[in-house]
Amino acid sequence: MLNAAEIAALVPHQGRMCLLDRALAWDAAGITCTTGRHRDAANPLRRDGLLPAICGLEFAFQAMALHGALSSGAPQPRGFISSLREVALDAERLDDIAEDLHIEAVALVAEPGGSIYRFEISAEGRSLLGGQAAVILAREAA
Repeated sequence: MLNAAEIAALVPHQGRMCLLDRALAWDAAGITCTTGRHRDAANPLRRDGLLPAICGLEFAFQAMALHGALSSGAPQPRGFISSLREVALDAERLDDIAEDLHIEAVALVAEPGGSIYRFEISAEGRSLLGGQAAVILAREAA
């Protein structure tokens, strides 16, 4: 298991923008993380005191970045979302979810230049958000 400080050392997201509390399990195929940061009144994604469910995408993207770092054995460089598919929102907001969010990301394709993941965020026994995302990793300066 990894804690928030260990996660922050592996992903490009820092400070309050690092949204994952724990990585519970991971292997070559995927990762499972949890967080309670959706309830944080200081969450940088909140607007007018609310955290819309669409912001759950960022939680999933960070789980994907963490999986990439753990799979490669090196901190993950910045990435850019190149496509989203089959995104399903089954909640309006996340800040009113009492339980920790459970984030799962499964790698469909993982290559040095990018990846494609299926993801799902759930809590309270139901899916809140799911879909598929493709990421292109930033090239290192030569």
